[in-house]
Amino acid sequence: MAEKYEGNEKDIFDYEHHQATTTPQNGVIVVVDHSNIQPPFGVVIATLLYCAEFVSAAILSSMYHETDDQFWLGLTITFMLVPSVLTQLTLIFVHRDLRRDRPLVLFLHLLLMGPIIRCIEALAVYFQAGKEEEPYVTISRKIRLREGGGTPMEWEVGHSERRLATHRNAFKRTAVIQAFLGSTPQLTLQLYATIQEKYMPYTRVALMSITLVSITYGALVCSVLAIQIKYDDYKVHVRPVAYLCMVMWRGLEIATRVTALVLCSTALTYWVAPVVLGNLLFFLLHPWAEFWMRRTSLPEHVEKNFSKVGTTVVLCMVTLLYACINVFCWSAVELDFAHCELIEKRQRWDRLAIYYSVRLAENIFLIVLWYFFKSDFYEYVCAPLLVLQLIICYILGVAFMLLFYQYCHPCRRLFRHNVDDCLRCVCCRGGAARQPPEVTLGLTPQGPYPPDLTSQLGFERETHILNDILDVA
Repeated sequence: MAEKYEGNEKDIFDYEHHQATTTPQNGVIVVVDHSNIQPPFGVVIATLLYCAEFVSAAILSSMYHETDDQFWLGLTITFMLVPSVLTQLTLIFVHRDLRRDRPLVLFLHLLLMGPIIRCIEALAVYFQAGKEEEPYVTISRKIRLREGGGTPMEWEVGHSERRLATHRNAFKRTAVIQAFLGSTPQLTLQLYATIQEKYMPYTRVALMSITLVSITYGALVCSVLAIQIKYDDYKVHVRPVAYLCMVMWRGLEIATRVTALVLCSTALTYWVAPVVLGNLLFFLLHPWAEFWMRRTSLPEHVEKNFSKVGTTVVLCMVTLLYACINVFCWSAVELDFAHCELIEKRQRWDRLAIYYSVRLAENIFLIVLWYFFKSDFYEYVCAPLLVLQLIICYILGVAFMLLFYQYCHPCRRLFRHNVDDCLRCVCCRGGAARQPPEVTLGLTPQGPYPPDLTSQLGFERETHILNDILDVA
């Protein structure tokens, strides 16, 4: 998979800065200039977050060692090393280093410095690109959405562009792993330690801030990858205002979720574990239960060299990551093991509404439990105001999510339903005669189905969607 040009990196050029033929054949615009490669900002950001979190966690661990806090020390080191090791394994797997003679790179991975050398390699490829003319590797095809419809396009993909795409995809995977298998438990632990010890050293505050940024960035990557996977045939261009909406949506959602869990755990320590484990088990078993109910076989070609056992192990790891994401925030994708692409590509508004309704009710329940069973530590805190703030912050996060899907989603013109349809149906629920008989979840169709613009391409897609599946992992 890594040797192919992966689908979610097909949008790494700006159409306005390229020279395209004015007389396309069969309505397809052919882009012939592929020298303008976008900088690998995602690679740099993921590397900086990785290094900052590792260094701050190491400094905080030394502080715990000096104060002889063995419990906090052990958990902090665990949440620092486990995601770091998984990050090294992911980068080695994507770049196929075990099949090549690269002892220095493997040694740096053993020292947990793999992201640094990979970032240097990506920057070297970027700065050297375009200095020498290079033949293209393949032809990439997508549809550019416009007000009047879609414009099929194809363009050449060079060696440098493909190598940068591999680096970008690898770091997207590591950013998600670092965020939800490392930063999330680390933030939860340090916030709990702060409340229990009743003081906030600057090192711990710095680590908590970095982990919150890392989790928000990982959730942002999940959202963008979900869009690119579901709309693989289209040129996805996310505007800055859309990124702003997603940052506010994800930041508020994650911050209030972690705070609710930690506050409840300080008042009812042993009662929060069933809540978290119940969430985790539900999201772990739900995709497999649906797969069993459909009575289909495991998908093939997840990795060409994998056996059935290897495929099952990979799917279990993907499910674990999927469950960890959904415990704290919406993963933006639905796993479907009965489908060859492993991802449910329809926009499931019903599951989105159910998830946020249940999560809002669960957060309110946890906060109310904390309010009634809180300790004397909060006697100088206005508890009702804090409860109200947490509830409002989560509702604001949901509001930013609705704003994103209604106005800022790059492929919103392809939706058959949108947020305003649901709101109109909820407001007009009393007029049952006006509701279409097919609607059971408060949604009305906007009109006819969107046109199948992919038929305008007239040829098979160059890449397979399974190349993008591990981007979520």
